[in-house]
Amino acid sequence: MTDGARWLWQFRLDQMAADPDQARWMVRQAVVGDKGLVVGHAGFHGPPDEVGMVEIGYSVAPDFRRQGYARSALIELLRRAAAEPAVTTVRAAISPDNVASLGTISGFGFVEVGEQWDEEDGLELVFEVPARRVPAA
Repeated sequence: MTDGARWLWQFRLDQMAADPDQARWMVRQAVVGDKGLVVGHAGFHGPPDEVGMVEIGYSVAPDFRRQGYARSALIELLRRAAAEPAVTTVRAAISPDNVASLGTISGFGFVEVGEQWDEEDGLELVFEVPARRVPAA
């Protein structure tokens, strides 16, 4: 487990401890195969905000990249968001240098709507897509 993953898990556990109702919106391990191999994690940053927006996040461990796991995680996140009546918009905030993640969201209808500064990650491009857009399998 990387230091970044440890930080994320602790941050999300603290959020869930403070408000257990948020737990269903938080990050989960991305597991594949019969032996439960953990290849990364994916989830939402929290429940929908007051206008129905959820932000997604996903990460694949270096040894498992370029095998379609991030795309699969994104599809599942989009499907879950589409199934939630309270969700209207899905947001992804990605570093402009993260070519792999920018490639992962391409083809799913995300539109760049701006940029933001993240204390942990620095400059991020902000993309959004309507939640009811059902992705291809």
